[in-house]
Amino acid sequence: MIRIARAGSPIVEQFNMRPAFPEEAEKAAAEVLAAVRREGDRAVRHYVRKFEGFKGDSFRIDADAEELERKIDRRIVRAVRLAHARVKKFSIASLRRPWSMKTPGGGSAGEFFSPMDRVGVYVPGGTAPLASTSIMTVTLAKAAGVREIVACTPAGRDGKVNDVLLYALKLAGATEIYRVGGIQAIGMMAFGTKTCRKVQKIAGPGNAFVTAAKRQVYGYVAIDQVAGPSEIAVLSDGSVDPRWIAADLLSQAEHGSGYEKSLCVCTDIRHAEAVRKEILEQTKTLSRKALVERVIDRGGILIVTAGGTKEALEIVNRFAPEHFEIMAKDATRLMKGVRSAGAVFAGPWTPESAGDFVAGPSHVLPTGGAANMFNGLTPDDFRRRHSYVAFTRKDLAQTREAIEAFAAVEGLDAHGRAASIRFGKV
Repeated sequence: MIRIARAGSPIVEQFNMRPAFPEEAEKAAAEVLAAVRREGDRAVRHYVRKFEGFKGDSFRIDADAEELERKIDRRIVRAVRLAHARVKKFSIASLRRPWSMKTPGGGSAGEFFSPMDRVGVYVPGGTAPLASTSIMTVTLAKAAGVREIVACTPAGRDGKVNDVLLYALKLAGATEIYRVGGIQAIGMMAFGTKTCRKVQKIAGPGNAFVTAAKRQVYGYVAIDQVAGPSEIAVLSDGSVDPRWIAADLLSQAEHGSGYEKSLCVCTDIRHAEAVRKEILEQTKTLSRKALVERVIDRGGILIVTAGGTKEALEIVNRFAPEHFEIMAKDATRLMKGVRSAGAVFAGPWTPESAGDFVAGPSHVLPTGGAANMFNGLTPDDFRRRHSYVAFTRKDLAQTREAIEAFAAVEGLDAHGRAASIRFGKV
């Protein structure tokens, strides 16, 4: 039964305290990763059989986009193509551009960027084949200019991967696809095996076990962020139909891991009660009713505040949600007060599901409170930033004394000499 609580009550703080890495996930990740690092493909095969049920020996999937397209309903093909086009356009527009500035002595300094050579993306496929995640990860890497894009996704016992998911991967630009999921997929990409060479970075969402595994391989590879079970927060001032609010809250509860969170902060108790009633009624009609009920029972809450939208916004900032909907009259104005949220959806015509599938920004976002320190996935996450300095003789002459002073303080004689020697001052 979803709860209604007053702002400031202990239950609110308890709701906010969700671990990004549950203890059981941490232990499992450590065990599986150690085995994959030690035994390579042998360990990957063992855990694929144990956790995914696939007993075949071949992990690599060779898929042809044109052949897949012929098998898929035309309406679905159009949807995938629309999503890809919009995400690609947003990705290209968002890329940071090289820049430079003149130095006082007539030289220059600035930044430029280069794509990574080989990256890995994880696409969940356990409780649902997330074809949209294929678009929301691979498209960004392709826009960044990455040449080799490895994708891992779990298969069923028969070793088959959903055709739409595969089609989306190929359309977006994946160059290698493996039917491997869970912790073992993260280990395979991070450490490398005979089947799959090591990548430089791993991106993409996953359940608590995948998220824990990504954290533990940080340093062997780069990772994007903490992107685990889905969460949504809605700020509602009562101006939006409670049916819409309920539908949006349920959209993230249906992912099915059991760790999802749905928070709604209302400025009116009657509106909160109307939303709660709608949640209960709509849940009855959902195909994933049992999964949703489990989530809203332990991961759903309605908070009523007497301090208006200002206090409501502060409550959401403390929660630091993955997705934040502002369902209020002044949504774009209120958005300026957001400090901690992976992605913001402003106004009644912007359901979070638009961001999940077609809006443009990636839906790979920080969870578990990590939105107060991480950003959502961008194409620049697949590039390396390089600063550069091109001094003239005059620039070095102007800064030589400071270089020598720092070198003296830090006891680094060779540092100082590297500047002095150019002026015959050794």
